[in-house]
Amino acid sequence: MFRIKRKFINDMKRKRNLKSMVLLAAVAAGITFSSCNKDTDTIPDLDTTTNTITDIVVAGEDFSILESAVVKADLQGTLRGTGPFTVFAPDNDAFAAAGISASTINSLSASDLESLLLYHTLNGEVKAADVPAGPNAKVVTANGDSVFVTSNTNGVFVNGIKVKTADVDADNGVVHVLSKALTPASGNTVETAVASGLDSLVKAVTTATNATGGDPTLASTLSTATLTVFAPTNAAFTQLLTDLSLTDINDIPIQTLLDVLQYHVVPGRAFSSDLTNGPLGMLAGGNTTIDLSNGATITGTNNGTNSSTITATDIMTTNGVVHLIDRVLLP
Repeated sequence: MFRIKRKFINDMKRKRNLKSMVLLAAVAAGITFSSCNKDTDTIPDLDTTTNTITDIVVAGEDFSILESAVVKADLQGTLRGTGPFTVFAPDNDAFAAAGISASTINSLSASDLESLLLYHTLNGEVKAADVPAGPNAKVVTANGDSVFVTSNTNGVFVNGIKVKTADVDADNGVVHVLSKALTPASGNTVETAVASGLDSLVKAVTTATNATGGDPTLASTLSTATLTVFAPTNAAFTQLLTDLSLTDINDIPIQTLLDVLQYHVVPGRAFSSDLTNGPLGMLAGGNTTIDLSNGATITGTNNGTNSSTITATDIMTTNGVVHLIDRVLLP
């Protein structure tokens, strides 16, 4: 049986701020870290005869946030190390796209920042041509976590995030510049929904799991199976209740609620980079329709012309990925 305990919810909410500040940068999987001058946010004493990852970060005008992150984490010595390393490097625009600023970096401890930076780094050199096409390939990062990489006709992607400049060669590896900073998973799909304030979705899952006639395995499946979830926002559920002339999710017939929830789930990890125009088969059966011609929308069979806009993409979970949508899909 699935129960969201009050202590768990409070714990997740206390962690939310730190987990939403995920910044990340190009750093190497160091074994020994050198010290730096804590009174400066730049890296001094560079050897102009070298072209290490540290040199690339310092030389890049668009890497000022990344540079300050590397300094605070005390990782610039590692970035000068032998390697080889592969670094997925967010530039200033990529940090901004993820809602990360210089003040975000200042708010994090050095150890927390180090762990987040290492999430953007691989041991060994991986060029763009080495990234496989097709299904997303899981690779272990320098902090022991993992990211998923793939390539297609549109380029190279990491966790669905596009690499905008690939194969920047360094003496000790290679740098790939990202279009958005990566955010590591903070929990499984259900935990992520709780931490993200998707209260209506959590209530719907809890009801469909525990109620008579529901599916007692639903919450467990969402927490453990490898899945992609198109997660309706609270406003989307409010609109659904209005359309049904109801006032509470508990008023929705259990089988109807169960059918609707299962219609929002796709087997496996389908990042935004994997979505294409046309039908998308759902785990419970039936198709939705993806349209990428003007933004990104997904439409259920019985949504008519009321397409759901995909408002946020590629939210990592430990067992899959979540995309936020602004309208409930109707099978």
